[in-house]
Amino acid sequence: MPSVYIKTYGCQMNERDSEAVAAQLVAKGYTLAAAEAVADVILLNTCSVRDLAEQKALRKMENVIAETRRQRPGVVLGFLGCMAQSRGRELIDRLPDVDLVLGTQKFHRAAEYLDELIARTRDQVVDVGEEEGSEGTIREHLLNGNGKKSVTAYVSIMQGCNQYCTFCIVPHTRGEERSRSIADIVAECRELVSRGVKEITLLGQIVTSYGRREIPTKGGKSAFVQLLEAIHEIDGVERIRFTSPHPKGYGDDLVEAYDRLPKLVESAHIPVQSGSDRVLSLMHRGYTRERYLSIVRKLREVKPEIGVSTDFIAGFPGETEEDFEETLSLVREVGFDQAFVFKYSQRRDTPAAEMPEQVPQAVKEERNQRLLQLVNDIGANQYRKQVGRLVQILVEGPSKKNPARMTGRTRCNKIVIFEGAGRHRAQIMDVRIVRAGSFTLYGDPAVLE
Repeated sequence: MPSVYIKTYGCQMNERDSEAVAAQLVAKGYTLAAAEAVADVILLNTCSVRDLAEQKALRKMENVIAETRRQRPGVVLGFLGCMAQSRGRELIDRLPDVDLVLGTQKFHRAAEYLDELIARTRDQVVDVGEEEGSEGTIREHLLNGNGKKSVTAYVSIMQGCNQYCTFCIVPHTRGEERSRSIADIVAECRELVSRGVKEITLLGQIVTSYGRREIPTKGGKSAFVQLLEAIHEIDGVERIRFTSPHPKGYGDDLVEAYDRLPKLVESAHIPVQSGSDRVLSLMHRGYTRERYLSIVRKLREVKPEIGVSTDFIAGFPGETEEDFEETLSLVREVGFDQAFVFKYSQRRDTPAAEMPEQVPQAVKEERNQRLLQLVNDIGANQYRKQVGRLVQILVEGPSKKNPARMTGRTRCNKIVIFEGAGRHRAQIMDVRIVRAGSFTLYGDPAVLE
């Protein structure tokens, strides 16, 4: 059977989509190639959130075409995901050697179309149409790597987004919100547990919007909290995480869930984007700086040690130096454990792309660096505070950078490296932190004895 190589750009949802496509192909007899140089099929799963991500994927495909078409003309080449959805046939018009363009609601069709392309019963395929029920098709998993079982897994609970932030192309590439049933998600989680998974991370474009249209509030609990409760009841699930939420989803029912559901870990990634109310309004984010701060305060009241991370955009159209200073002051006030900082990128079909007062590139870059430096300084201090403490980790396996060491993650989502062995994989254990590196903690092996 043919071998397939998939390269993924962008967010964790894209990674999850790629995993599901790979699992579907393996189930049909395809093998996974270790490198594109030996693959019969090369697929790029693309991102459209920033222009840089699109340009990287386009340059990559141009290089792949140049390298493969001369030596291996029969290789099938394809684009998947958000850029495929956004650009459609335009990609083949630009790069005629591309065989497949598959949109975000069509991942489950990959094997079918690849079979046809390999058999040469079709020359090219472009499918970016909507498909009812597509939210329930991303459920297959590849849990074995290097002969080892995975301890953690991501579960896609919904597709799409209804927020329409003025900077974001995602509603155009992922469609409107569509949620799976609680029963279907629980069944997938049970299957994962039976295969050795101990930690489940729930995925959605705005994961806290889960079931808003389909599942009524019950006993004052949103559909998302009802889902958390259902997964919490599964024997064998040790930890529950979710990403990415929206501040509007942090109602009191979710804050209280952190207090009464012990499997829901003390970690919250809550994108804020800006510390300026004026900019937040221009972004159409739907909350104020004070509302965001109140969420953080409430979470820290129920879980004082909770790890809080976020996303920022530097240089949004119309952002003044005063607005940017408000973002810096928010970073100082919250004291984030970590933050992802991005320069604003114009995306077609988004209102922000046409806004006046676009910030010059040089200013965006300078603000990005200032913000990143502050975030890193504060984050490093948060990590140093862990030195000397006894923390609980779930051991995931060997460290990627040094396979002789083991790596785990605290409940607050901090990576811990320690001198362990394969027998520690999948264990929940306590280690004492002896030093802090760059967003990495190091544990004392003596605690393991």
